[in-house]
Amino acid sequence: MSSARSRSIHPDAVDVIIDQWKRELPELASENMALIGRLRRCSILLAPRLDEVFAAYDLSNGAFDVLATLRRAGAPYILTPTELFASLMVTSGTMTTRLQNVQKRGWVERIPNPDDARSMLVKLTGAGRELVEKVVFEHVENERRILEKLPAETRRQLDAGLAELMRVLEDAKKG
Repeated sequence: MSSARSRSIHPDAVDVIIDQWKRELPELASENMALIGRLRRCSILLAPRLDEVFAAYDLSNGAFDVLATLRRAGAPYILTPTELFASLMVTSGTMTTRLQNVQKRGWVERIPNPDDARSMLVKLTGAGRELVEKVVFEHVENERRILEKLPAETRRQLDAGLAELMRVLEDAKKG
């Protein structure tokens, strides 16, 4: 059964919205609205399912991102705040708040930058490393469970299509 046919039998929330627009403004080109709507809806539906793993460790998604970014950097698990900021794609204010939160918990420490006395580096502590190494395996298993009902080919197509969309959006942001 084609996905269009399947959706006509079992419409999703986005189909309902698109049908309403087609009824009210038939001349409105709604194909892109449907795609963007589904992307946004998937993001909304994914967030709480991903957060379940983090919540079990009293972690937020943002705190996990900071710890995981430092761990992925490799030994000695040190980055500048600017490197963290660039990797996490958040505002500087959000980055500051995240760093303060994980530092209060003892998962990172700020150390003097030997190359620039005016700045500090962010270092993953032993406790932070131990935590992220435990959580990341559960996180990846959770992602597997979330996606397991999708056929492998669908996952590959989504990955390729979303990677292309991300490139287009990032290129547009660069100007």
